Amino acid sequence: MQSSSKMFTELLSTLPKHNHNIFSVDLYQYQGFWYDSKILEGVIQVQQQFQALSTDIIIAGWPKTGNTWLKALCFAIATRKQYHQTKNPLLTNLPHNLVPVLEIDFLNNPKIRETLHHSVLSTHMPYTSLPKSITSSGCKIIYICRDPKDTFVSFYHFFRRLHVLSTRVGGSKTDLDSSFHDEFDMFSEGKTTNGPYWDHVLGYYKASLDRPDMFLFMKYEELVEDPVFYVKKLARYMDKPFSLEEELEGIPEKIVKTCSFQSLSGLEVNKTGKYYVHESYMLDNNTFFRKGNIGDWKNHMTPEMAKRIDGITSERLRGFDFSFGQPIAP
Repeated sequence: MQSSSKMFTELLSTLPKHNHNIFSVDLYQYQGFWYDSKILEGVIQVQQQFQALSTDIIIAGWPKTGNTWLKALCFAIATRKQYHQTKNPLLTNLPHNLVPVLEIDFLNNPKIRETLHHSVLSTHMPYTSLPKSITSSGCKIIYICRDPKDTFVSFYHFFRRLHVLSTRVGGSKTDLDSSFHDEFDMFSEGKTTNGPYWDHVLGYYKASLDRPDMFLFMKYEELVEDPVFYVKKLARYMDKPFSLEEELEGIPEKIVKTCSFQSLSGLEVNKTGKYYVHESYMLDNNTFFRKGNIGDWKNHMTPEMAKRIDGITSERLRGFDFSFGQPIAP
């Protein structure tokens, strides 16, 4: 362990470094993406040690693109025959505690798989950094993306709460507005946790075109528009399709209701519980539940900021038959 720690420290000293002064953290660029040192340590450990199984289902996505909701839906689909509706672990656990994040939970507990009774795992890692055991195992990957403007707003508020920004800068509205603009600049430049966002999305999108059998590429906005349709689609993709009897019983609709923002955010565990990231981070579960609305960016961004993001998006997606928030052809 000491040898491994020393090697990691030596690796950090060779990587491009960026001081994310807004959130008081150093970020390191590794394989084209930015991470804080603890998450990067987890990424490297997963790359070196994690062994995927062909039966694994990996939920992937950039932070704050709908991961919590998607985890809940996939967990409910995968375990629906194990638990009675009123005994589902989702009623007493944060979805992130039921569907581990590889680069966080595998670092904390390399034997995490032995504690699971299902095959659903998750990651924020970009496609190009996934361990070969995942890309060559035949397992299935479900990727979710979201309009960059809403993604940024949700991401900003999450990290603002995480680092108690209002206290650090004295709580003045002027300073908070300044921090929003500063973080917006970093997001636009790709110099933020797991950034650049556009590279993250395109990595998985291009992989989904090459391997449609391995990937289900989803958009948050589509899931919001017709959650029952996509729950059925998820179940088929996960090789756990609903039977005719289940559909007649309204099981897909019940899963959507159980996993809705209103239901999950209203649970006692998600109002008062804690989520352990590592020894430096213990988050309130309610940090993961803010609004989930489409178009919330309009309440936070200036027209100039929105135009800048849309311009970057247009440039980065040029040549691809893809746009955020629009349906993907069947």
